[in-house]
Amino acid sequence: MSNRSFLEKLLDGASVEWKTLGEVSLKSFSGATPKAGSARYYENGTIPWLRTQEVVFSDIQETAVKITQAALDETAAKWVPENCVIIAISGATAGRSGINKIPLTTNQHCCCLAVDPEQAYYRYVFHWVRMNYEKLKELGQGARGDLNSGIIKNYSIPIPCPENLEKSLEIQAEIVRILDNFTELTAELTAELTAELKARKQQYNHYREQLLDYEGKYVEHLPMGDERVGSFTRGGGLQKKDLAESGVGCIHYGQIYTHYGTYARTTKSFVSEEFAKKARMAKPGDLVIATTSENDEDVCKAVAWLGDEDIAVSSDACFYSHKLNPKFVSYFFQTEQFQKQKRPYITGTKVRRVNADSLAKILIPVPTAEEQDRVVNILDKFNTLTASLSEGLPREIKLRQQQYEYYRDLLLSFPKSEEAA
Repeated sequence: MSNRSFLEKLLDGASVEWKTLGEVSLKSFSGATPKAGSARYYENGTIPWLRTQEVVFSDIQETAVKITQAALDETAAKWVPENCVIIAISGATAGRSGINKIPLTTNQHCCCLAVDPEQAYYRYVFHWVRMNYEKLKELGQGARGDLNSGIIKNYSIPIPCPENLEKSLEIQAEIVRILDNFTELTAELTAELTAELKARKQQYNHYREQLLDYEGKYVEHLPMGDERVGSFTRGGGLQKKDLAESGVGCIHYGQIYTHYGTYARTTKSFVSEEFAKKARMAKPGDLVIATTSENDEDVCKAVAWLGDEDIAVSSDACFYSHKLNPKFVSYFFQTEQFQKQKRPYITGTKVRRVNADSLAKILIPVPTAEEQDRVVNILDKFNTLTASLSEGLPREIKLRQQQYEYYRDLLLSFPKSEEAA
């Protein structure tokens, strides 16, 4: 069945008239941002106040920030009635849309349309605006690509059977029913997969803590800097400007949070062979550790280097050369046992640090090589399972989103009149 025949069957001979969003709206609203940091405008506020980053193609049930009556009285902020189509008009968020399910106020970077029920169904307007997100963004102006209420209100929308309001709303409602069902199914699937992933991660964390807890067992705990275990070496002066497209592998400390997991066999980045000659190099089997972060959780995130070649390590990182199973050490760094010992050594305010000398004092259990291999084999299986779920979640969501977009395009691909073209 072709796109056109599918839509023609739904229209059943009804005509289509193209109108502007302004024409199918009773009123448009904008907002204001009360002076930041003013207790008078924010402290104990009860009035929902929407920011553009909260407009994400969905129903809006609440806002993160509340303002006071004084803010409403003394600024250009105003109440927006529920079930308006809200469109972000600022820079990176421009064109994103949502529906407010509660009365609220917004900042000045939102255009809110109160859809005329004698012209259109508000959820139909929302799905149309959502489908045209990219086209709306292209209409942005200035260096930031901002939209404005004029651009929004002049944007065209197809209204089926405009001469018969009852039939027009029936057609719109049927389109909305189908698209809302796909949206709801996607949300349900996302919730189920997210819950499954969370449960598996909790199970994984539980077994990791249990497997690496040798308290009361005949396993020696040694300082990590003990010569019988290993030693730490600070990273060199590798900065982002030194990175190259190819050459000798390297790990920059910031990539440990964002790119690497428990272990790696290839590097994301490289340095020139000339730079590598003067760099500090980790060997295969070493653990590369980020010693600087903006939060306590990420300080000392680590990755075991299992590649075949030596790699350069940046400053704000160190590497640990040792006599243990590399993955065993990397898994140990993820335990609460390690985190508890790490916390007293964290220094700094805005930037948090742990130095290599402090890491050398942390006690690590040193079981037999056979026991280390046993633990690693078990944790590798859990790691593979959670990684598979983590990869599968966005893939499944993307497939459902593509399915929604396919049917949305079928249902909203109205023939455009010459006047609206």
